[in-house]
Amino acid sequence: MWGRGFLQRARFAQLSPSSSSSRSLLSAASAAPPNSLYFQYQRGRWFGCSTEKMAPVRDPNTLSNYDAWRTRHTTANLKIDFTAKCLRGSVILELESQTDKASKEIILDSSYVTVNSIKLNSAPSSWETKARTEPNGSPVHIAVPEGAAKGEVVNVEIELATTDKCTALQWLTPAQTSDKAAPFMFSQCQAIHARSLFPCQDTPDVKSTYDFNITSPYVVVASGVPVPDETKDLGEEKLYKFQQKVPIPSYLFALSSGEIASAPVGKRSCVCTGPNELKASQWELEGDMDKFLEAAEKIVFPYRWGEYNVLVLPPSFPYGGMENPIFTFATPTIISGDKQNIDVIAHELAHSWSGNLVTSCSWEHFWLNEGWTMYLERRILASIHGGDAHFDFSAIRGWKALEEAIKEYGEDHEFTKLCISHKGIDPDDAFSTVPYEKGFHFVWSLDRLVGRENFDKFIPYYFGKWSNKSLDSYEFKDTFLEFFSAPEYSDLKGKIASIDWEGRFHSTGLPPKPEFDTSLADVCYELAEKWKSKDFIPSPSDVALWTGNQVLVFLNAVQDFEEPLTVEQSQALGKAYGLSESKNAELKAAYYHIAMRSKDASAYQGVADLLGEVGRMKFVRPLFRGLNKVDRELALKTFEKNREFYHPICRQMVEKDLGVSEAGNSS
Repeated sequence: MWGRGFLQRARFAQLSPSSSSSRSLLSAASAAPPNSLYFQYQRGRWFGCSTEKMAPVRDPNTLSNYDAWRTRHTTANLKIDFTAKCLRGSVILELESQTDKASKEIILDSSYVTVNSIKLNSAPSSWETKARTEPNGSPVHIAVPEGAAKGEVVNVEIELATTDKCTALQWLTPAQTSDKAAPFMFSQCQAIHARSLFPCQDTPDVKSTYDFNITSPYVVVASGVPVPDETKDLGEEKLYKFQQKVPIPSYLFALSSGEIASAPVGKRSCVCTGPNELKASQWELEGDMDKFLEAAEKIVFPYRWGEYNVLVLPPSFPYGGMENPIFTFATPTIISGDKQNIDVIAHELAHSWSGNLVTSCSWEHFWLNEGWTMYLERRILASIHGGDAHFDFSAIRGWKALEEAIKEYGEDHEFTKLCISHKGIDPDDAFSTVPYEKGFHFVWSLDRLVGRENFDKFIPYYFGKWSNKSLDSYEFKDTFLEFFSAPEYSDLKGKIASIDWEGRFHSTGLPPKPEFDTSLADVCYELAEKWKSKDFIPSPSDVALWTGNQVLVFLNAVQDFEEPLTVEQSQALGKAYGLSESKNAELKAAYYHIAMRSKDASAYQGVADLLGEVGRMKFVRPLFRGLNKVDRELALKTFEKNREFYHPICRQMVEKDLGVSEAGNSS
């Protein structure tokens, strides 16, 4: 792929034309298409043309001119209006000029936001919201007639209100909450949904500090540290204040409000959730939070965010977790009463370094966030559980998920690459297991190549160098090569030269499969083999001493049988191992996939019932696709029944999966 990555690779290399690396880049430039960014950049660099006008905007999913202006601080003064189901108030952006009065306008991303007025440095400004283009929304153009000197900061104050088309918010009625006492609201801004809250530079390539001043009749949680003693009573409402002093991209802006109670679960951690769920959530998480933090700090370096808390959201939350700083937003499916699903917390905690502190510059390089996070998650879990066998066991499960994702797309699909072109693409459409697991396998391959002892020295170097910054895949490559060019690693020169960077970044399909330590998985495969015989009689004792994840690996193996189980076998499986009655959504969903493949019609209603209880897309989308194949009528009926239960992001994706219009009619 000739494009922004190559431009950045060259820009950061800072090489002379006579160097070997420069000759390599020149050779690549000569092979590139003449109209490509890479060709144009190299032609300008080595043949005397000025490159000053070439904008370092490398995110195709923003319409903002962040090459000319960069947000340094954001103040959100917002009221949560549960009656109108909107946020209203003002947002103040402090933007630093990147040119010497060359830019006469500021362009911000927006999507279905009502903008009432805009002030520039406290004075009314001329502004216009341009026509909408999909998938990036409606840019807001703000006039800066005199421009600004390089380094000068201007204040843009925007009076606004969200609309019913806002894709970042979900509003729940009291009836949709467990205690039925109060409404609930939460945000989900990843990937490009912050622009539906307020106009902003909605790109991971721009980071800002934040002040949150949020008014609500109910408790508020935000992606900042609560300001001590600053909560103010305003009659029936309260003003809640938070600060985020570590610069974060817009997709990590997060709010939630409702009947929220909290309890401590560690020295630096608390859990927040509905009052009815608090006791169970505290039991599930306490005792592990400190272990997770300490293990992560030993691998990278000390945690830089102060507190690490978890907000367990209502069931309609579409993800396993969202790594919002200070408060991870988590699915209630992790609260399964058996501590078997809290690995999600290790993952979201790992994001405190990979993704939040060091961020991919665009969604085209999303694997830098998620691949690294999967690697750190597995290192954390191996440290806690005692050995690399646990690392490999988790990786085996991930490989299975990766195989399924690539099979679903097709081996040659663009979305099976690590670096995916996002021109004209909504990042949500490209979201899958691929950047997580394929990215993980690339990071792990580098670990194995240079050796764990050496790689452990690279980890803090990488995260230290790029802290509070954003980067692309080629800057990661340059950082790796830079570190291992030191004399003490000269014995690795041949190995490092063998890395096929272009193949890793741009090849479709599965990556090379490593040799896993299968010691924890072998017993799972052995039981699965027994189920290939129709005469096998199961017993609860088969899995009585297993972890939930071992049961899941067993179920995945059964799911992969060339010949599906018979209806009788499927029913015996669910009954003997208590799967259909399990509170563990991972196990229940895996069992229902086996049942649907067996055409066990008695399980279809159970699938429909589960789809009315969970909103996590990891379960919802595959279950709907499976149900649609065996009973489309029930699938459509179930979707219509639960349409408003699902988060807008989830709802839109399921509509595409089922091939239905926004109105819910068959297409």
